[in-house]
Amino acid sequence: MPVMTKTPRGDDIVILSRAEYDALALGRRDEDAADAAYANNILANIESGTETLLTSEQASELLGAKTPLAFWRKHRGMTQEALSKSIGVAQGFISEIENGTKTGDVQTLAVIARVLEISLDDLVIPKPVKSTKKGWTKTRKIRATSSTGGRRARKVKSASA
Repeated sequence: MPVMTKTPRGDDIVILSRAEYDALALGRRDEDAADAAYANNILANIESGTETLLTSEQASELLGAKTPLAFWRKHRGMTQEALSKSIGVAQGFISEIENGTKTGDVQTLAVIARVLEISLDDLVIPKPVKSTKKGWTKTRKIRATSSTGGRRARKVKSASA
């Protein structure tokens, strides 16, 4: 069982048994190995061309777009009409999703994602949630994901209005 105490200067310290320390160290090594495997998978996807990479300008465009669909459709060089025909919905419905007046059901968004070669997550960016820190929203992840499921995330902190 860990023992909490203080150093002569008043700093908090914890004394662990060797077994407790080894268990913590082993858990950390397992996490590090999993992180390394995940990173290597992303690097392999980048090298093979299956990972979608965005330049900083494109990431800014994505963040500035009214909806992710508007960005990804344009990024893929498709018109609303071409996208609507490829998934079997009216062009006006695509326009309404892009303008944020309609959200679309999960099945429709999944088909759109498949046609645009992105993940469903790429079409849905969660709204920021208030954090306990005054004046800040919680960190949200902006992902660019390939259609094969490889992911990378960049954390973005945004000030609340």
